Formats: sequence, C-alpha cells, structure tokens
Amino acid sequence: MASSSVTPILLLVSILICSIVATSAANFYQDFDITWGDGRAKILNNGDLLTLSLDKTSGSGFQSKSQYLFGKIDMQLKLVAGNSAGTVTAYYLSSQGPTHDEIDFEFLGNLSGDPYILHTNVFSQGKGNREQQFYLCLWNADDWATRGGLVKTDWTKAPFTASYRNFNANACVLSSSGASSCTSSSSNGNSNAWLEEQLDSTSQERLKWVQKNYMIYNYCSDSKRFPQGLPPECTTA
Repeated sequence: MASSSVTPILLLVSILICSIVATSAANFYQDFDITWGDGRAKILNNGDLLTLSLDKTSGSGFQSKSQYLFGKIDMQLKLVAGNSAGTVTAYYLSSQGPTHDEIDFEFLGNLSGDPYILHTNVFSQGKGNREQQFYLCLWNADDWATRGGLVKTDWTKAPFTASYRNFNANACVLSSSGASSCTSSSSNGNSNAWLEEQLDSTSQERLKWVQKNYMIYNYCSDSKRFPQGLPPECTTA
C-alpha cells in the first residue's frame, strides 16, 4: 500500500464455532485487551500466554491495544487439539469501519487425525471474496475440512481451547495523536530493515510449490462463483 493511503490496523483474535475470527509485543497484559467471551479468554504465566476457549454458549477473543501502519508480526498459535470439527481459530489484522481493510488467517478444525485447513482472505475497502485454502503440510488427507460442514461439532469435547504466545511486532505504531513511531531513517540503521524486505526468487519458487501441492481452493479458479468474470487481480502476472 502506498504510504499516502495507509489505514491503521488492529490485530484481533478469536475462537468461534463455524464462523471466523488476529494480534503486538511480548506481554499480553500490557499489549492486549480481551474483548469478549465472558471469562473464556485467560492471560496466564505472568502475561506470557493467552488462551481462548469455546463452549456451546460462546467463543472468545482479544485484540491489540495498539494500531499499526506497517509491520512484521509474529505469533505462535497452538490450535485446538483432538476433535476440533466445526471450530475456527483465527488471527487477523483489520482497520475499522465499513470500508475496512483486512487480512485473515483462519484455521478450520476437523476430526481427530485429519488436517487443519488454513483459510485466508483479504479485504480492501470493505470488500473481501478473496479466499484461498491450504492444507498445512502436517498430514496427508484427501477430504475437505469437516467435509464441508457435514461433520458436526462434538460438544462433549468442549471447552475447545487454543493458545497464543511469543508475540513480537516489529512495526510502526500509530500514536493517539496520529503520528507514526517509524521514521524514514533509524538511529541504529537496522530496526526498519523489514520495510525493504520482499520475496527473493527462492522464496517465490517455494510459494509456487506450496500453491501447487497444498492449495485446495483458489477464488481465482472459481469461475462459477464469478459468472461476470474473475476479479481483476486474478489476471495480474
């Protein structure tokens, strides 16, 4: 995105049932707000670990206190163990308002032993419909996650719990006054190096390999969904 049109984003995370819904820094007490769940989200280990739980009544979620303009963001997720059919553990970045921008990473649960599916989506100016789905290179499987919804959630296994830890954000933080913490130059010369990062030729080939071997749905190949023609970005080289 061009710097003149950048919209600040929040990181949000949640655990839901058959629906969706991502997150800065090292201590969850200091850097995040639990936004919903009525006690189902818990911060543990002196702020080093955050767990989200889902039962038949409700899921739970949290979001970053900071907003970001640009950044390189890491988080370790431990997904729901065992039979997780019907659940979605998600991690996403989103601006606010009806014309929001958003990047989604949603992990679709399945029966024990079957693979999780990574479901991605990108929203621009409030419009999404850019879904792709991948197997996570963890198991071999031929079936669709939860068989397209045919496998129902086994509530006897509830609560379903996912964990988050080791968050790190090397990012430009937007202050309450609207100023960015990043400048065009850096005192140590390296802290903003991620601004110049891009996929090299080796990484691009790896991405193509994953798309070829593990992608199981691509909106750019779904001509039935777009009878008036595929979205314009699908024809971009």
